[in-house]
Amino acid sequence: MQRVLIIGCSGSGKSTLSTQLQPILKLPLIHLDRYFWKPNWEATQDEEWDQRVAEFAAEKKWIIDGNYSRTLDLRLRRADLIIWLDIPRRVCLYRVIKRWIKYYGRTRPDLNEGCPEKIDWAFLRWIWNYPTRTRSRTIGKLQELEPHQQVIIIKNRKQLHAYIEQLRQQHTDTHT
Repeated sequence: MQRVLIIGCSGSGKSTLSTQLQPILKLPLIHLDRYFWKPNWEATQDEEWDQRVAEFAAEKKWIIDGNYSRTLDLRLRRADLIIWLDIPRRVCLYRVIKRWIKYYGRTRPDLNEGCPEKIDWAFLRWIWNYPTRTRSRTIGKLQELEPHQQVIIIKNRKQLHAYIEQLRQQHTDTHT
């Protein structure tokens, strides 16, 4: 396992999971949000973004968390393991609101400096509509993967904790 891609709705726990997996798997960690958003929440232009993601994906080893559908196929092709956090929208909404309160006026660790935590109705609607807008497309893309690519679908906290513990055990056993 050299390249791990973590996808899911905003608030599903992508950045938290990738941060937990990094010391277990000992792979370089790339939070896509940190590179897409410039200070003051300025988005990176498409051409520049495509090039940057292509460079990330070309690396030999990585954990990448983030969606960004325009570059998803590129990352999917290179990933050995895809973890899809298929978390209920009410949980994602709760987590985003909780995150907003926790980091209010400050920049989260997985974002670029100059991007203080924010929330608006458009973002909340985007989260609410994620299952109907994106879920079937994600399932289709995962069904098209190569046989050697492993897909893990996590639907709740219990499954998530069990999977992290399983990886921790595997990597402890391998290194002892």
